[in-house]
Amino acid sequence: MMKTKNIMIVGVGGQGTLLASKLLGKMLLKKGYDIKVSEVHGMSQRGGSVVTYVRYGDRVYSPIIDKGEADFILSFEQLESARYADYLAPGGKIITNTQKTNPMPVITGAAVYPENLLSKLAEIGFDIDAIDALSLARKAGSDKCINIVLLGRISKYFDFSDEEWLTTIEESVPPKFIEINKKAFLLGKEE
Repeated sequence: MMKTKNIMIVGVGGQGTLLASKLLGKMLLKKGYDIKVSEVHGMSQRGGSVVTYVRYGDRVYSPIIDKGEADFILSFEQLESARYADYLAPGGKIITNTQKTNPMPVITGAAVYPENLLSKLAEIGFDIDAIDALSLARKAGSDKCINIVLLGRISKYFDFSDEEWLTTIEESVPPKFIEINKKAFLLGKEE
């Protein structure tokens, strides 16, 4: 029996974390896994922290991931990587966008965005796969497809074909955005 695998998708409201979790869930369902995708936790309005749990395996009983259980943390922003790093399981991996999105305390001047976050996480011993998803999204044709670039990146750690992923994207996004999203996915995977 396959051990349940856990993926946390973390970001800021408005970045497309929900679409990423929907696509990942749809892909895993197609592959025959039992999956649970949680509701969003946190402040989902634009700018607030958002967390989605995706759990899959032969039989999944709960949608919740506890600290120390995430096989992957897919992070849309550096500070979110640090905020949820203690959820990572031993041997797990943080896949993160190198982009910085200032939270409200930084915007108002009440706090300063921490420096060298990713290198500090790596020094502590976290396995980090960092990618400039914003640049790749722009290369694909839209800043809004950072989520699909990151999905492309995490796809490297799954044994599913590019065709299966691209078909799932085709089935999930509006027709006028299919080509940009497919390009974004491949750029994320190949970077």
